[in-house]
Parts: sequence; C-alpha cells; structure tokens
Amino acid sequence: MRLRHSFTAACGALALTATLATSAHAATGEFHYGFIGINGEPQTGTLLDPASRECVTIPEAADPDASEPAFAPHNATDEFAIVFTEPDCTGDSWTLRPHGRPASERLKLRSVVFGG
Repeated sequence: MRLRHSFTAACGALALTATLATSAHAATGEFHYGFIGINGEPQTGTLLDPASRECVTIPEAADPDASEPAFAPHNATDEFAIVFTEPDCTGDSWTLRPHGRPASERLKLRSVVFGG
C-alpha cells in the first residue's frame, strides 16, 4: 500500500515539474523598439529573452495619456511577435516574423506578446 502512495506522489511531482518547465518558456533573442524619452529625444528600448505567451506592455509607452506610443519594432527573437496599439495587448495588432527586419517608424505599439 505504501509503495502505491509513493509511486502516485512521484508521478504527481513529475507532472507538476513538467508543467512548470513548459510554462516558463521564453523567446530567445532581443526585441527592439524606439520611444520618445522624457527629454523629447528618440531612444531605443530592448526586451531580452521575453517570456512566451505573456503580454508585455512597453514600459515607456504604457500610459496613453502621458506618453507617445513606441515605434519601429524589430523582432530579433526566435518566435513570432504580435504587437498591439494599446496596453495589455489590446487594440489593433500586427504580427512580426522571427528574426525579421526592423519595421517602419510608422508602426506604433504599446504592448507585445511572443509565441502563441
């Protein structure tokens, strides 16, 4: 009887470990974007190895009432990136290919999600 409980507990621990390992997946590489700094000058931001399937609101463009949107995203990660015009992955969206070319400065964004 004890052996059966030990085996069941070990299987449960293994399943939990496998679940946690897959949920912590990250896109490998860098995601670059431009933004207007508090001094009014264009600057560049980078997300390094961002988490997959989690919405990332661009910190420098998070508040539509206080900041301009980020622009010219460049997806140099190994996963597709979906960029959104509003915070929290809402609004219009565009998909950028993995290891793609930099997008135009006309492409504005406030959030992004990787993978799918």
